Amino acid sequence: MDKVKYEIEFPIHASPSMLYQYFATPSGLEEWFADKVNSRGKRITFFWDGSEEEASIITRKNEERARYKWTESEDDDSYFEFRIQVDAITKDVSLIITDFAEEDELEESKMLWENQIDELKHRIGA
Repeated sequence: MDKVKYEIEFPIHASPSMLYQYFATPSGLEEWFADKVNSRGKRITFFWDGSEEEASIITRKNEERARYKWTESEDDDSYFEFRIQVDAITKDVSLIITDFAEEDELEESKMLWENQIDELKHRIGA
């Protein structure tokens, strides 16, 4: 089954530089995304409750975005990305998540991100 690309936007009361550290560094990702995170070169391994998933770091741009690709999805175009957007007028900061899910798992995938971002907001006091 083909995966569907989707984006979710979350307003976050934090500076782009602080927010970036939470999705672009192993220690930041361990705060809210996974139980443990190991990074070696372009490979990053996430650990949750005894299971592990490996991803490649596709791109990182300081204080703006980080894009990862799950190793198990190497034969498709899917990825997941954290992107910081700052409104030019109000200076409001938003975190935009781009991800892919199979159509029958789309709502569940969005709910998972909402829960994860709630945890992130709790950690940074946003």
